[in-house]
Amino acid sequence: MDTDTLIVHHLETSRSQRVLWLLEELGVDYELRTYRRDPKTRLAPPALKAVHPLGKSPVITHGQTVVAESGAILEYLADVFADRAQGELAHLVPASGTPEHRRCRFWMHYAEGSLMNWLLMKFVFQRIPQQPMPFFVRPIARGLCEQVQKKLIDPNLATALPFIDNELAQRPWFAGDHLTLADFQMSFAVEAALSRAEAAARLPNLQGWMRKVQQRPSYQRAIQKGGPVIMSN
Repeated sequence: MDTDTLIVHHLETSRSQRVLWLLEELGVDYELRTYRRDPKTRLAPPALKAVHPLGKSPVITHGQTVVAESGAILEYLADVFADRAQGELAHLVPASGTPEHRRCRFWMHYAEGSLMNWLLMKFVFQRIPQQPMPFFVRPIARGLCEQVQKKLIDPNLATALPFIDNELAQRPWFAGDHLTLADFQMSFAVEAALSRAEAAARLPNLQGWMRKVQQRPSYQRAIQKGGPVIMSN
């Protein structure tokens, strides 16, 4: 194996899908190693710890370099393969000091630092009542989970999602007029929002942006290679 081979350690239905999308956009050769989730816990398999101590995905290896965390991976790829970012991708990393650069940086942090926290909590509290438990406990678990969603999770999503929709009403892509790293970073969160938050279905700009992304040949190739983005259950 080439010592400079780029390997994407891809966990099914995970954040690593956006890494595949970027690589397909850039036309970079890579090896895909897919890991299956535990069918009961839905967690990553122990084999990922052999790649990175956290045992999480996404993670890439590029020769002797190991990079974890999706945002860090996207930035690494944009740096290393900057010569591939031409034409439509010429603004993948907006020029420093511009409004586009500031917006790109904001969305790169917002995706995981704020939005995904609420979406993950939504997913967890929707699933808890479905787990095996004594029949007399289930109504209590369901009630508690509903209250957490009603009083904490849903109000925060009710603020976040219209904010995102309004931003997309002002420009075609998250940072401005061009596709940037911000769109790759936000793609998983937007897809998760459309899957888990009913309010997202009523936001036309959010839906339109997602359709535009899904229609890109590079995104479709990433799906064909990596599988669905969001787990169905």
